[in-house]
Amino acid sequence: MKPRWHNEIGDRHKTGTSPELFKAADKMRGTMEPSDYKHIALGLIFLKHISDGFMAKRAELERDYPEGVEDEDEYRADNIFWVPKPARWAHLQASAKQPGIGKLIDEAMLEIEKVNPSLKGVLPKDYARPALNPVMLGELIDLISGIGFKSDEGQSRDVLGRVYEYFLGQFAGAEGKRGGEFYTPRSVVRTMVEMLQPHDGRVYDPCCGSGGMFVQSEKFVENHGGRIGDIAVYGQESNHTTWRLCMMNLAVRGIDADIRWNSDGSFHRDELPDLRADYVLANPPFNVSDWGGNRLREDARWKFGIPPAGNANFAWLQHILHHLAPAGTAGVVLANGSMSSTQSGEGEIRQAMVEGDVIDCMIAMPGQLFYSTQIPVCLWFLAKDKSNGLVGDAKLRDRRGEILFIDARKLGHMVDRTRREFSDEDIARITDTYHAWREGKGYADVPGFVYSASHEEVAKHGYVLTPGRYVGAEDVEDDGVPFAERFAALQARLEKQFEDGERLENEIRHRLKLVSYVGR
Repeated sequence: MKPRWHNEIGDRHKTGTSPELFKAADKMRGTMEPSDYKHIALGLIFLKHISDGFMAKRAELERDYPEGVEDEDEYRADNIFWVPKPARWAHLQASAKQPGIGKLIDEAMLEIEKVNPSLKGVLPKDYARPALNPVMLGELIDLISGIGFKSDEGQSRDVLGRVYEYFLGQFAGAEGKRGGEFYTPRSVVRTMVEMLQPHDGRVYDPCCGSGGMFVQSEKFVENHGGRIGDIAVYGQESNHTTWRLCMMNLAVRGIDADIRWNSDGSFHRDELPDLRADYVLANPPFNVSDWGGNRLREDARWKFGIPPAGNANFAWLQHILHHLAPAGTAGVVLANGSMSSTQSGEGEIRQAMVEGDVIDCMIAMPGQLFYSTQIPVCLWFLAKDKSNGLVGDAKLRDRRGEILFIDARKLGHMVDRTRREFSDEDIARITDTYHAWREGKGYADVPGFVYSASHEEVAKHGYVLTPGRYVGAEDVEDDGVPFAERFAALQARLEKQFEDGERLENEIRHRLKLVSYVGR
């Protein structure tokens, strides 16, 4: 018997209600940890995705070119994975209630990897382990079977992509601090992508997590009239489990990418040493103290100073600058301390970066945006050449000797008790301000929010890059009431509060005496 929600799934996902789907899937995990369960759920969503794509192409060939139905190259020519018969979703769905369903899923994953070299080592293959309840697996297959229901292949892929992305975010929230290791919140990624506007060219992330920067970059391209493939995607990730999530995330979105993995990481084993990217988007681990800096003291990447062995922040910034093309731009998430710290030579590196004119914009972000930390972070935007340039059809002005400071700490809204998000309007306010400044069209300083500072002003502040030092206080609207009159009103209100407080204090003392008397 199908679960009572099964018949509703198709209609729900026409309206994009992924939260209901996640709640239904999350109930099934029982006592299983979210960190384990996410691979179970996301692996099945991926399997459904590639099977749907394969079956849609197969139906097209049966109609238009029957002799090509069994030709694997016909599928690969359209960037569609070949799915062997035992791995097709219909076969698994028909077997969902069998006690050996876990073994069938593992065999399906192995078969897919065998005939699709780009997926080798990517797919989860531990569904047959004794700890996994086969009844739960069967119900999860039934649930996922409704994703993209009654959609054509393109719509199904988009729905599956959105569901995969939503599940990633929800699992990151459930895992808390550990979730922040593989997932950057969507509103932060959107802000960074909208700032840089990656219309075409090479996009790189040296610590790419589950690939959210790439997914959002592709969305930007499509939303502005481009096509998937207009940007070339490159990345590196040191956590193998996270690398697998990334590879599946990009495949679900139809994004062809060169994502490398090794356990040494980008500092010690740079897999793409010759890459010079047009755009770099990165959310490195905050304040990493054991990054092995002592072994890299003479590295050629440290153009602005040797980063301290006890903190990787300025190593990340310089690694990213090293990988930028001559006209490249970058957006980097870092801890707030990176804007003002003077420990272990960090102040000197920051000064050298200002004087080297590679810092374009600094943004102070509000707290509670991230699953991994409640503290606020900042965004650094770097540019190799600020003299001019083009972004899409927009011509950039000469910004040499200037840095834009944006204080976005008051923006955003709480979506639950612990987490904040930016609205579309918040993102537009930040990014439109940057674009106006960068293009020289309609920009003006706004007290309390944005200020364009010269390098001379930054030097007077000791090369501290905290936006609050530059944007000043927000203008307060004058209500026309004379100061003396306003002061008298405030004084009267304060006197009234003193009187109320004294009366309350006397009332409390009186009641305490009564309690003491009764207790005798």
